[in-house]
Amino acid sequence: MKTRVAFISDHASPIAALGGIDTGGQNVYVGELAYQLTKKGYEVDIFTRWEHPQLPQCVEWRKGVRVVHIEAGPVQCLPKEQLLPFMAAFRDNMLAFIREQDISYELIHANFFMSAQVAMELKAILHIPFVVTFHALGHIRRIHQGAQDKFPPERLEIEHAAIRQADYIIAECPQDRDDLIQYYQAPPDKIRVVPCGVNPEELYPVDQRLARMKLKLPQDDTILLQLGRMVPRKGVDNVIQALPRLKYTGTRVRLIIVGGETDVCEQGFNPEIARLKQLARDLGVQASVTFAGRKGRDELKYYYAAADLFITTPWYEPFGITPLEAMACGTPVIGANVGGIKYSVQDGKTGLLVPPQDPEALAAGISGLMQRRPVLEQMGKNAIKRVNALFTWQRVAQLMSRLYEKAIADNHISVGGSMTL
Repeated sequence: MKTRVAFISDHASPIAALGGIDTGGQNVYVGELAYQLTKKGYEVDIFTRWEHPQLPQCVEWRKGVRVVHIEAGPVQCLPKEQLLPFMAAFRDNMLAFIREQDISYELIHANFFMSAQVAMELKAILHIPFVVTFHALGHIRRIHQGAQDKFPPERLEIEHAAIRQADYIIAECPQDRDDLIQYYQAPPDKIRVVPCGVNPEELYPVDQRLARMKLKLPQDDTILLQLGRMVPRKGVDNVIQALPRLKYTGTRVRLIIVGGETDVCEQGFNPEIARLKQLARDLGVQASVTFAGRKGRDELKYYYAAADLFITTPWYEPFGITPLEAMACGTPVIGANVGGIKYSVQDGKTGLLVPPQDPEALAAGISGLMQRRPVLEQMGKNAIKRVNALFTWQRVAQLMSRLYEKAIADNHISVGGSMTL
């Protein structure tokens, strides 16, 4: 008999298009982890907020994985910073779905602090254990964003409560674990470090010349890639500011920026993309910067493979899936020496680590590697080995499955058997 678990991912659905302001690593995380868990004997329902009226309430996304859309506030896209007032409705409507379907879940996996609030309340009502992956911590966000942080102040209280009530807390990297202990006094014995992953069947090495041919990119240019959500904290401006500081590399340098709400950046309006375009004009490097827009998951391997270097220099990063994706495609990474990036990228082996918000240091790193092509080639080989050994979703699901089994077993002991509705 399969083990049924419920994922709660309030604002991040695995079927949402990636690259927008609120769609990124968490969407990939819940979808890939859920799918890999089905191969280990689980059935997973992913509960997420209903944002599009044309979507049915329940979608069989992959075999063994359903996406359940829960009405919580208006059925439309809203910034995640505005969703907390709707979590009571999310709880009630999720509870109604569970009762109508007559489902008994063995465990809830909450993703993000608002999902954790729902999980806490469902644990009290249904006596279902829960684990939580925060994906980002409110206290760390406030340190780095200050007044730009638009989440309500109750976020920190909810995170503290979730840490107390969760059966286990999942840290995505050692820095995440340290932050949980330092800023939230999380009990170390409740924390398990389980990283994010990559799907080697989806992202794998492609010959660079073939990738450039497919994308109609010049074969002889030095191509730098930045890919992810278009928000200030991702530090895309840092990469643009590095361009005029590059020392001559012997070839023309082009920066390709992938991300946004639309497939063509000229369509729609993204204030961050507008700011970045103006910055490129101000620095006189607009001819060297291409805003490629949002791309489908099936296209990403070609962008990663076409690049000589993948660059990601956010102010802070709870984990960061894109460096893993680049490394899986054999592309070395220059990343900010923060959070999960300093865990996934091996400095000097699979790429380089540089300080965030330091275009001089970034430019020096790019120039140095571009002048040492054999080193760059070896870094690409090392990157593939590292990802396949440590950071596949299959391995992540194996680690998570062990944690689920322990949480479920502990709960059975404490309540004398699983609860039935």
